[in-house]
Amino acid sequence: MSAALTGEIFVAPLLVRWLGRPVERRPTMTATLSRKVLSPTGDDEFMRVTVGQVSGQTIATPLARGAGVITSLVRADGIVRIPRLSEGHDAGDTVTVELYRHPDDIARTIVAIGSHDLTLDLLSQFLAARAPGMRLASANVGSLGGLIALRRGQAHLAGAHLLHPESGAYNVPYVREYLPGRPVVLVTLVGREQGLMVPRGNPKGISDIADLARSDVRFVNRQRGAGTRLLLDHALAQRGIAPEQVQGYAREEYTHLAVAAAVASGAADCGLGVLAAARALELDFVSVAHERYDLVIPAEHYASDLLKPLLALLEDPEFRAAVAALPGYDVTEMGRVAAELKAE
Repeated sequence: MSAALTGEIFVAPLLVRWLGRPVERRPTMTATLSRKVLSPTGDDEFMRVTVGQVSGQTIATPLARGAGVITSLVRADGIVRIPRLSEGHDAGDTVTVELYRHPDDIARTIVAIGSHDLTLDLLSQFLAARAPGMRLASANVGSLGGLIALRRGQAHLAGAHLLHPESGAYNVPYVREYLPGRPVVLVTLVGREQGLMVPRGNPKGISDIADLARSDVRFVNRQRGAGTRLLLDHALAQRGIAPEQVQGYAREEYTHLAVAAAVASGAADCGLGVLAAARALELDFVSVAHERYDLVIPAEHYASDLLKPLLALLEDPEFRAAVAALPGYDVTEMGRVAAELKAE
């Protein structure tokens, strides 16, 4: 990503000038930043964002940062420049986005902010094929982060898989807590299998969450607010294990694939994630739980024309078959309305 950005900002304009051609200026758009970002004060930062229009406002959502986060090269709708001597931006700040896409494309973008799931990438691909000109832009901020984005009016939908320890229910108690007084529809996307991803052959002999308390086991965690993190905390509490006993509890990644990559590289001995991510990087897997992953959709967006093509895909046989082919995924309940919460 660093090499691509250097070519984009410095090399390409230099070559254009040498050729005597005018420098093309990308279109820009002002947008509201969906979450707080911190930036080092000594350097200009060029932050990649997704952009969409939600309830009349244009929202820019930062993508994961880092030189190795190459997925941001294809997912970004534009760049926000954070000047040196600035410490970043607060959520709600107005920023200027230098767009990679035409501004008209932004109006046909569905904004999804919340939990990471591999099926969202498939959903984006099928949406582009079935409804040309439409896009699904997703940002991974965790299930709770997605509900907060909905509360702020910054997304059309949020992916969530939040286990409520007291009731054993998924998502509904948290939606009632974070979106009080707002009518919301929960549509099931998939059932999926979560477990401990370990290297081939499971050299440390890890067989249960309890093994995370061992001094010879290095763990890699998901970020605070992620449904996977809440599942881990619940499992640790059931076994009487304090987070401080887990070596690597404070090391955080934002996606299942990033956790799997840390294990595959040898930087960690295990991490909690979905079976499909483990298989993608040829890791072994110790099953921990089966869970329900829902799309949380405010009622006004659920009834809108914008979301109709996306919701129709949940009944599309080819899309369902593609998801079912992923290891550990169950499409039996896909498209079912799990709950309709009225305004209280």
